[in-house]
Amino acid sequence: MTSATFPTAARLHRPTEFSAALSGRRVSRGAYFVVTAKTVAVPETPCATPPVARLGLIMAKRFAQHASTRNALKRVVREAFRSCRLSLPPADYVVRLNKRIESVSLTALKRAARQEADTHFVKARQC
Repeated sequence: MTSATFPTAARLHRPTEFSAALSGRRVSRGAYFVVTAKTVAVPETPCATPPVARLGLIMAKRFAQHASTRNALKRVVREAFRSCRLSLPPADYVVRLNKRIESVSLTALKRAARQEADTHFVKARQC
């Protein structure tokens, strides 16, 4: 059985990868996040590595002023992605913060963000 880790091959690194993924279709939109995805073409050569689901995160400072808030949201979304990465279709997913974070405790914010991220990835699995 393959472990559900989050290796570097499952991450978007370059700005060109982010812009390509953002040009894809919007998978879902929630209270905090918008998820877009661009499917990856399957290589025709049999020796090439098969495509996998990859994740990119955009947490803008204008929506979450504190670095601790942005980092906590990124950790929560990464963990949600890591737990369902193997069941997602091969695509490049970008999770973008789209709403200003109100004054709320970090624990409550992380709990709400995890529920929303899980919902987004369930929708992405069905598409």
